[in-house]
Amino acid sequence: MSTRAKHGIFKPKQFTNLHAHAPKTPNSPIPTTYRTALKDPNWLHAMQEEFNALMKNNTWCLVPRPAGANVISGKWIFRHKLNPDGSLARYKARWVVRGFKQEHGVDYEETFSPVIKPATIRTVLSIATAATWPIHQLDVKNAFLHGNLSETVYCDQPSGFLDPEKPSHVCKLNKSLYGLKQAPRTWFLRFTHYLHTLGFQASRADTSLFILHRSGHCAYLLLYVDDIILTANSSRLLQSIIQQLCQEFSMSDLGPLQHFLGIHVTPTTKGIFLDQEQYALELLQRAGMAHCNSIRTPIDTKSKLSATDGQPVSNPTEYRSIAGALQYLTLTRPDLQYAVQQACLFMHAPRTSHYKLLKRILRYVKGTTSYGLHLSRSSKHDLVAYSDADWGGCPDTRRSTSGYCIFYGDNLVSWSSKRQPTVSRSSAEAEYRAVANAVAETCWLMQLLQELHRPTLKATVVFCDNVSAQYMCTNPVQHQRTKHIEIDLHFVRDKVALGEVKVLHVPSTSQFADVFTKGLPSDVFCEFRDNLHVLESPG
Repeated sequence: MSTRAKHGIFKPKQFTNLHAHAPKTPNSPIPTTYRTALKDPNWLHAMQEEFNALMKNNTWCLVPRPAGANVISGKWIFRHKLNPDGSLARYKARWVVRGFKQEHGVDYEETFSPVIKPATIRTVLSIATAATWPIHQLDVKNAFLHGNLSETVYCDQPSGFLDPEKPSHVCKLNKSLYGLKQAPRTWFLRFTHYLHTLGFQASRADTSLFILHRSGHCAYLLLYVDDIILTANSSRLLQSIIQQLCQEFSMSDLGPLQHFLGIHVTPTTKGIFLDQEQYALELLQRAGMAHCNSIRTPIDTKSKLSATDGQPVSNPTEYRSIAGALQYLTLTRPDLQYAVQQACLFMHAPRTSHYKLLKRILRYVKGTTSYGLHLSRSSKHDLVAYSDADWGGCPDTRRSTSGYCIFYGDNLVSWSSKRQPTVSRSSAEAEYRAVANAVAETCWLMQLLQELHRPTLKATVVFCDNVSAQYMCTNPVQHQRTKHIEIDLHFVRDKVALGEVKVLHVPSTSQFADVFTKGLPSDVFCEFRDNLHVLESPG
């Protein structure tokens, strides 16, 4: 799993088939080789622009090839940069080095670079929307070129741009390049160091969130590689920060937030609306289901699928690709979370029954492409969670599925659907483990809100529809049947005893977390979907 997928958002810049993202009638198709690009003035101009940017940034200095040094090669990568509506913005050529030829301990060490968490984005947007703060989006040009290298790295001169006086020399890198293993980390360190000089502090709950709080002024900055969301409690402060950032980095102010990480942001009379309609349409087109019949629910109410149902599919790579793309769609579509989680359980060896589930999800997406998550201007500032579990639902391992959803005020900011790591011996145990997962997430959100200077004043309420699990949260007596979940017991009970959490019972008819643990009848599913504020686009 990639660093991005493991620690934050997996953001696919483009699908595997680059031509699928190109305009319908491009003047110049994406070249497959450097020699092909040489025949087109559009791509020649794009390569010249990239080389000029590298020279302006003092990315390298030419030196004689050191004896025995690991000199990595590179290649030109071409792509169409598109506008949010899919139209052609410009031609982009980038010199990318082959980082897979680097040697650990020789020309790279640490590579980890954090990215912003989805729940952090939704929480910050909820706060900014409620306070009617201006929210802007910034884009860094050639972000990785700003990172300063601490290791000695050599690479070949770019094809077509050999120095005529030193054709046999190699580039000793001063700044990072795209393709280097440490490139994301060096850029992150460079950017965060400058933010600290402006007075920003990195959040301990999410290291890609930066907070400025000084003399009554407050600003939040969210960083995802080279995409930035910036909001502040005054337009004057916002513009001051943007001006300072643009002086230090090659950066563009894209204005009020409209399109971030493939998510379209639409202002409404009651707040903002987040959707991925364009991404959903492209996914359907890619899967060959753009004209399929729609269906009301993404998964049926029958028992869960087994890993041995049906015959192995002929093209497992296609299954994995579509399932992974659907995972990204759940950033604004919690109604898809459970069905996609079930489909992803079989990515290692998909079978025909699993592929039918995948097609059913796509049919549901077909009928709901315009749906998204609505964040309202809520006046409430407390956390409320719903927790549920489907006991022993997996037919192969008899492990349970946990699910929760957490509201900050009236806005849904975090949700999860996940198979539990161990087998539960009773429904109460399965439900209690689900409660512990929800409480752990609310504790993280409470820390995040504390750092954002928006602390919750009331105890977090966690709703559970299992009376036994609710009783276990407050009963201090250990029983023989619960000793094996003693850690979860102590964790939740400590929070309850401190008054930070209240675990209350909720009837199953109002248990919204059911959406994350099992298939529901269409009427119930649509009702719960509305309660999660997954609504049709207002435009």
